[in-house]
Amino acid sequence: MAWNEPGGNNNDPWKNKGGKNQGPPDLDEVFKNLMGKFGKLGGGNGGSSDGKGLGSIGIAVIAGILLIAWGFSGIYTIREAERGVVLRFGEFSHFVEPGLQWKPTFIDTVKPVDVQTVRSMPSSGSMLTEDENVVRVEMEVQYRITEPYKYSFAVTSPEESLSQAFDSAIRYVVGHSKMDSVLTAGRESARQAVRDELSSIIESYDMGLSIVDMNFKDARPPEEVKEAFDDAIAAQEDEQRFINEAEAYSREIEPRARGQVNRMAQDAQAYKERVALEAQGEIARFEELLPQYKAAPEVTRSRIYLETLEEVYSNTSKILVDTQGTGNMMYLPLDKILDRQSGSTVPANIRSTLEGLRNQDTSSDSISNNSRGSSRGSSSRTGRN
Repeated sequence: MAWNEPGGNNNDPWKNKGGKNQGPPDLDEVFKNLMGKFGKLGGGNGGSSDGKGLGSIGIAVIAGILLIAWGFSGIYTIREAERGVVLRFGEFSHFVEPGLQWKPTFIDTVKPVDVQTVRSMPSSGSMLTEDENVVRVEMEVQYRITEPYKYSFAVTSPEESLSQAFDSAIRYVVGHSKMDSVLTAGRESARQAVRDELSSIIESYDMGLSIVDMNFKDARPPEEVKEAFDDAIAAQEDEQRFINEAEAYSREIEPRARGQVNRMAQDAQAYKERVALEAQGEIARFEELLPQYKAAPEVTRSRIYLETLEEVYSNTSKILVDTQGTGNMMYLPLDKILDRQSGSTVPANIRSTLEGLRNQDTSSDSISNNSRGSSRGSSSRTGRN
């Protein structure tokens, strides 16, 4: 049942406490009692000597704990790729090297800066070229922090400053280039020009950055003329392919032509030497024949004539026949006639006539040989005489 029911039963818990009829506790009195107790613990007036000693020890313990916590809070680590920029009361003090370090908390502030990682920043946009065409260019710059102090304090936001400088360099280079050059063969020169321009800009800002590389990712014309430019690029690629094929063909043909030239030169040199040697041989033969001709002109002339006829007739199959001393000569190609008639039936009288002519030709050869031998004997005798 409730403590304040009607009927005279007043069960108020704040009354009749300790046998006294009293009201609720006074908050001011409660706080005063608590403050008095803390005063005794801290060695205030009215406290005993034991309370005073206990308060001094508590303060010392608390101060020691706080000092230890402050000392441990200053331990930090700088990674291998980083350098630490130390600020003492907000002002630059010094750098710290990688490793385990300590700083006084609330006095020094350390800002680690990565100086080895190569970072990248893209940039793209539609730009107007020198010949008043619109082209969309996408490029990417790779950079690295070289001076942590300048990177931290030279400009307010190094990344934003670099991004704005990068956009400015791209627009400057594209604005001074023609569209065909940017889309086709001039990409490399445009990439190098953007790198040089960006390097000069950030050098004036002195941001503590260095450009590592510049990548020309893409360059596209407007969609309305994209097919025409694709055809132009394909034609340029075909041109380069034809040039490469022509160079390969020239590299193949040139050694062969040089070989033929060398062979013809060697053949000409050999022919020259052969003709010279033959001429020298002829000269030697005539010089040897000259004394014999002077000794016996008629015999020598006849011998030379017979030797010449022998040489001429030995290379022909035609036979000259004197018909009964009339002075008319006829020739018969006996070999061809016999070869042609060997496969057919020839009358016996005709075959015997042809064989007789062949035998007569053989006897003529023997007569000419005897005549040549007699002429040689005569010449030799004449020489001896």
